[in-house]
Amino acid sequence: MLGEQKPDEEMPAVRWLPFQLNPDLPAQGISRQEHMERKFGPGAHRNYSHLINIGKEVGIDFAFDAIIVQPNTLNAHRLMRYGAQHGRENDVAENLFRAYFQEGANLTDLPVLTATGERAGLDRAQLESYLASDDGKDEVLRGDIEVRQAGINSVPFFIFNRRSALSGAHEAEMLLKAFLDSCNPDSVQATDQT
Repeated sequence: MLGEQKPDEEMPAVRWLPFQLNPDLPAQGISRQEHMERKFGPGAHRNYSHLINIGKEVGIDFAFDAIIVQPNTLNAHRLMRYGAQHGRENDVAENLFRAYFQEGANLTDLPVLTATGERAGLDRAQLESYLASDDGKDEVLRGDIEVRQAGINSVPFFIFNRRSALSGAHEAEMLLKAFLDSCNPDSVQATDQT
């Protein structure tokens, strides 16, 4: 069974690396419709039926029509970094994805990011102070550059045990196979299947 774990097995560690899809957007973001039309042409923002159907199959109710702002994600990545420092990185990631893709949250809005982090188990007052500062900004920007210099230019992108990589969205079985292959010292692979 996929994901089955024996009591003596450790779960693999997951690290989230900073990668901004649109690093050149202004800090406040831009209209989602404007962004989609610039990128894909008129009416592109309405062409989500395939993704919505896939989401429903796995229990995700995408609400693309609720997304008003295409965000600059620098502060969202700072929130991820803060979450990692407090042992809540995966919780922060899940809550950011839910806030944006299911609730249409504006991820450039610091109170929205604070509430998202609090929902992930972070202390609200400390998080407000952190997000109001520039703490972590340089580290996120450096990390984004390093990821790009390593050849990553899209998301999702998975790196397994620093030995193999898989680009694009895949079924859980494919991800598990890539992970297990990366545990084999004789196996090294890089797959781009976007």
